[in-house]
Amino acid sequence: MDTTKRENPQLAPARSQSGSNPHPHPHPLSLAVIVASNRPGRFAPVIVRWFLRHAQNRDDLDVSVVDLAELDLPSALGVAAPEGLAGVSATLAQADAFVVVTPEYNHSYPAALKSLIDWHYAQWHAKPVAFVSYGGVSGGLRAVEHLRQVFAELHATTVRDTVSFHNAHGDFDGEGRHKDPTACDAAAKALLDRLAWWAHALRNARSERPYAV
Repeated sequence: MDTTKRENPQLAPARSQSGSNPHPHPHPLSLAVIVASNRPGRFAPVIVRWFLRHAQNRDDLDVSVVDLAELDLPSALGVAAPEGLAGVSATLAQADAFVVVTPEYNHSYPAALKSLIDWHYAQWHAKPVAFVSYGGVSGGLRAVEHLRQVFAELHATTVRDTVSFHNAHGDFDGEGRHKDPTACDAAAKALLDRLAWWAHALRNARSERPYAV
């Protein structure tokens, strides 16, 4: 199962015509947006659609979505990769950068996300990872702090700038629009600018000297 389809009606927003560029970037960065929640009735699509409006309107990014709700990853690791994981693995390998959109469950991140991370290894090496989190009073930041430790072990570089939504359900209206977008829109731009800087730097470094573990 390939979870990178951009036409996913639950997640993908329409592109803004004002954000289109007749002169696209000649060497766009490949960005994989990982949707960590697979819970029934999840709030993740609201957050993801909001974020994709920012990411997909940049001409320096080619955005794909990896939605864990479309995967059936076993919790027990084995030698052989699960059936249907090849498309996702290829997307992660091709990516120059990642954004993980995650809630916080019991002071940490979802088990499905840990399974996705653990089923892969070299795909994360020498690449930047940024985080968009949401939850209650903590805004998912405790999940992010745990993820920083995990990705460090996988030789990835986590970006300092984050976007976090505290008590997220109250931040958006019935149409999925943020009620007071000034601060979060600015935070999204800062995150993407910083992520793009690291992605360019690390892509150039990998091309000049392959990363060895």
